[in-house]
Amino acid sequence: MKIPKSLQPLVDDGLVDGVVTQLKSGKEASVYIVACGDRLRCAKVYKQAQHRGFHKLAEYQEGRKVRGSRDARAMGRRGRHGRELLETQWKSAEVDALYRLAEAGVRVPVPHGVFDGVLLMELVQDADGHTAPQLHEVEMTPAQAREWHTFMIRQIQRMLCAGLIHGDLSEYNVLVDAIGPVIIDLPQAVNASGNNNAFRMLERDVDNMRTTFGRAAPELLETQYAHEIWNLFKTGNLKPDTPLTGHFVHESAEADVNAVMDQIEEARLENEARLRPS
Repeated sequence: MKIPKSLQPLVDDGLVDGVVTQLKSGKEASVYIVACGDRLRCAKVYKQAQHRGFHKLAEYQEGRKVRGSRDARAMGRRGRHGRELLETQWKSAEVDALYRLAEAGVRVPVPHGVFDGVLLMELVQDADGHTAPQLHEVEMTPAQAREWHTFMIRQIQRMLCAGLIHGDLSEYNVLVDAIGPVIIDLPQAVNASGNNNAFRMLERDVDNMRTTFGRAAPELLETQYAHEIWNLFKTGNLKPDTPLTGHFVHESAEADVNAVMDQIEEARLENEARLRPS
């Protein structure tokens, strides 16, 4: 196929020998299958911010480290320079996450670097050498669903131990190769310790996996892994191999309504005293 303008610099530099086909084009990026010597790889071309559809970007970027206070202020003001910094951070976040998670033993595509804003990475393939299907395209037996659900919960656990939460994990962001599930699409990966939305995003990731696999194995719908994992993480007791049960007992203590009302009345009286002429 004709070489897209965004991939021409990689061809000129000898990093890519040719473009085989476009694999997909989404709101966030376009992905191509490219030839690199005798190997096929993926080239992910990120779309500019004004063309992206990812909502609530600030929620995902909260807690990410920047090079210095000047850059942090620029990003906060969202001027031209700040937007350029945010764009660079967004593009580099996925490759940083891929390297970190691969080192932590999480099944993600092997990254091969970012060049001119394009991420080169492993092409995930099935047992026949075809492009691996997304999880929602695979029919599962109850036994397969239970096995893969356990595996994915362990992957989420490993990610959290590495300090990251996927933030957008679903049956559309998991491929199935010859061995099993592979997690993809990580530009929005969340800093687990520095983001106020971390638990909510972890819970959503876990719940999405529970719902997906629960269609084939309904008993999985009763599991409570998100709260269990997060509680272990908060108390410093979560390790990659920490045994999990899928059960969690929520605190059921009733709120002391009278105590709350007393505090409100006390605050009201203090406020009146401050406003009273001396």
